[in-house]
Amino acid sequence: MYAAQSALAQYKRINTESAMEGASPHQLIQMLINGALDRLSHARGAMQRKDMAQKGLLIGKAVSILGGLQDSLDESADAQITENLDSLYDYMQRRLLEANVKNDVALLDEVSGLLLTIKEGWDAIAPKAPVEAAQEQAQID
Repeated sequence: MYAAQSALAQYKRINTESAMEGASPHQLIQMLINGALDRLSHARGAMQRKDMAQKGLLIGKAVSILGGLQDSLDESADAQITENLDSLYDYMQRRLLEANVKNDVALLDEVSGLLLTIKEGWDAIAPKAPVEAAQEQAQID
């Protein structure tokens, strides 16, 4: 059984590394957001099962991902948006730490909801595919 789990973990790691190698910066942010949402979903399940070790590990990973998102903010972009996102990521990290200490599913759900809102906005500004961008440029010319 252990060998199968180890092989599955290795497969997932390789798949993730392969996806990251060919990803645009926009896609990397999407992957981080999806990863945080996945960790929060699993942390919720661990919390409900009273698996405190797993819950703490998963919340810690989500906090780290939020830190990565925070570190990736583009300081040369719109200052107000950058400041707002920085504050929001900080707030979410603090709420997750509180959720971990209090074993509060509602706090996990709050952060998941905020992340879903960010994800929806991020997905809406996805860069156009090269073919679509070329077609639009041809219409302008």
